Amino acid sequence: MTTLKIGDKAPKFCSLNQNQEKICLSDFLGKKLVLFFYPKASTPGCTLEACNLSENHKRFIQSGYNVLGVSADSPKRQLNFKNKNGLAYDLISDEEKQVIKLYGVWGPKKFMGKVYDGIHRTTFIIDEQGSIIDIIQKVNTKDHASQILQ
Repeated sequence: MTTLKIGDKAPKFCSLNQNQEKICLSDFLGKKLVLFFYPKASTPGCTLEACNLSENHKRFIQSGYNVLGVSADSPKRQLNFKNKNGLAYDLISDEEKQVIKLYGVWGPKKFMGKVYDGIHRTTFIIDEQGSIIDIIQKVNTKDHASQILQ
């Protein structure tokens, strides 16, 4: 779905997290970043994915990665999702879909024979210089950490 490729510079963004604090891609320069996009907070697949990443948060930190989730949910919904599941990282609220569209993860999806626009579950691994070093489009929600930390 996305037109971004490995080796591309990650598109710069600034957006609000679950606490309505501004977070920018530039905050992570000099660090590796797992930037994952998910369709909707508190849905079964998104909860599995977010919890798997959170359960492995220490492994990510030990490997030099920060983790950041993005969906079109409101800051309040993101905060509830984070608190309910004890997530160890920030969640971006992208209600206007600016970051989502910047990364090319918004588009037609099919569910039960119906086509609609939505967020494609996609993860970008970004290196210390801000370049994309991996893109995961076939996300295993139950064991996404292993896909990243392989």
